[in-house]
Formats: sequence, structure tokens, C-alpha cells
Amino acid sequence: MTVTVNDIILLMETIAPPRLAEKWDNSGLQLGKRDWPVRRIMTALDPSPEVIAEATKQKADLLITHHPLFFSALKSIDLDTPIGGIIATALKEKLGIYAAHTNLDSVAGGLNDILAYRLDLRNITALEPPATNGIGSPATILSSEGEKGFSPSLPQGLGRCGELAATTTLKDFASFVKVQLSLEHLTMIGNSELPVDRVAVCSGSGSGLLDAFYASGAQVYVSGDLRYHDARTAEANNVGLIDIGHFASEHLMVAALASRLKTECVASGFPVVLKACEVEKNPFVTI
Repeated sequence: MTVTVNDIILLMETIAPPRLAEKWDNSGLQLGKRDWPVRRIMTALDPSPEVIAEATKQKADLLITHHPLFFSALKSIDLDTPIGGIIATALKEKLGIYAAHTNLDSVAGGLNDILAYRLDLRNITALEPPATNGIGSPATILSSEGEKGFSPSLPQGLGRCGELAATTTLKDFASFVKVQLSLEHLTMIGNSELPVDRVAVCSGSGSGLLDAFYASGAQVYVSGDLRYHDARTAEANNVGLIDIGHFASEHLMVAALASRLKTECVASGFPVVLKACEVEKNPFVTI
């Protein structure tokens, strides 16, 4: 049985429907042909030169990433540039590249639900409903972790908001986040003794959902790429922010997506090998 790039795209579109992607996004097939055969698939956060090199080393036929290879139209393709080198290598090796970005963030059971589950949130709702305003069918979370506590029907939309099992302080919750996400460090903003029983989260860059956070009734917001003036506004509103960084908030998807897609491939009878990329590292290093 020959499995093609198109076969895997159809599976990915059931996991992260394209209709949930934001208008500015560029999810979908980034490079390649839909009729290329696929025997090995690798998942990763970024289609970086290091990841492309690892994918070709592992003889992958398809690389599925969270971040797109292209966000805007190219005016030229210079093979001496990083993006040009990626294109040249991928075409030479017949490595297809596919991205599931904001649709994977928004979908029920997707990246934001994984983040919410890791932080042991309950009674989860979306911070911002999807543009389609559709809930869709009951969801399966990307990894088997969902079997431990998520309801059969999860929300869709950007970000999540949920309740803790018991009230704690901002400082203690920040320590809990650090342990749950295996972080060496994070940034906390707000009164360390602030009582917390309701938490909002957003994978990736969360500044755009701050107004939704303030309206949610949550006392703390966990996300990445939060700014100085975001911190000052949070202080003025007597709420907390926890910046875990863009990488840490999204790298969760790599192994989870490989696991979920493997399950879907087995169910479809597709004889492909799934592997999560193991070479990615956070580009920000604290010294």
C-alpha cells in the first residue's frame, strides 16, 4: 500500500481542521507534491535548518510542524539564504513540509487543551471562540493524556480558561507550573500572595488575548512573549501573569501530535513510521 502526502494531509485535516486557522495564518502544505509517497513522518515545532537536516538524516518523507515555513509571500528564492537552503534541501530529498498552526491551537483537544491539562485545569472553556463559531464533534486530545480527565466534548477557540482543584497563591502556582512543564525558569508578574483558583492559558504569543483574560474572571494568565506594558497593566488590574516563553508553551505539541497521528495512521491501515524530532532547543538561553 502506497501512502501519499495527500493521504496524511486528509488525516491532519481531521485532527486540526483548516477552517479553524486564523485569516493571517498560513497553515497547510508548505512545500512538496500531494502525490509524493510517504513512509516516514517527523513532527517538530519549527521547520528550521537543524530540523530539516534531522528529517533528512532520519529519511523522513514528510515533516509536520506547528509553525509555517512561510508567513508571507517570497519575492525571490536565494539558495544562499536559510529559507532558500531549506527549499533546496527539501526539494532535493523530496521532503514534504506541512504546517498545522493556529488551527492546532484552536481545535478541541489541540495544543491549548494539552497545556490546560498539564496545569490540571477543570471545567475548561475557550478564551476566544473560533471565527467559525462551531463546536464540531466530540474531540480526542492529541495524546493519551486526555483519557485521564478531559470531558468528551472540549471547547474550540484560542486560549483556554479553567479552574484549579483548590485555591493557591500566585507564587505557589508559578512553582507548580515550573514543575509541570519541566522549566528551568519562568517570569512571574503580580502579587506573589494573590489568591488563585481560576487560570487562563494561551500557547505561543498571548498578548493578543489579554483583554479576553481580563474579562474571563481568571486571576492569572499563562502564556509566552508577554511584554513590559502588559506587565504594568496586569499589576494595575491586580492579576498575575506567568510568561513561560513561546517555545515551552508550544513544544508540547511535538510528541503529542506524533502519538495522535500514529494512532490515526494505524486506524487507517497506513504503514508509516512516526517520529518526534528530538533536536529542537529553545533559542533563548538564560545565563
